[in-house]
Amino acid sequence: MSATDPRLILLSPDDNVLVLRARLRAGEAVAIEGRQVVLGADLGLGHKLARRAIGAGEKILKYGAPIGRATTAIAPGEHVHVHNVASDYTPTHTLDAARRRHGEDPS
Repeated sequence: MSATDPRLILLSPDDNVLVLRARLRAGEAVAIEGRQVVLGADLGLGHKLARRAIGAGEKILKYGAPIGRATTAIAPGEHVHVHNVASDYTPTHTLDAARRRHGEDPS
């Protein structure tokens, strides 16, 4: 198996995400199965990074079980969260979506 940063944990061999075991800062490099990725933002404990490329519409697997689907293509090492994942079980609410519903430009 290729080297993965010890601050990340793979919960099941079927998962396509890794979970942060520690807070990581923007600009830090982490190894994901031998590939170096530089984080674009601070990320807290429990957040997820893509273990590999995930296609739009593909299931997000954590603990070997689907927890949602990608709403856009996700690059290896990219943060996996509500901005690019929709739950298959509960509504996903984001501030950007609320602003669009109210006619505001979220940018």
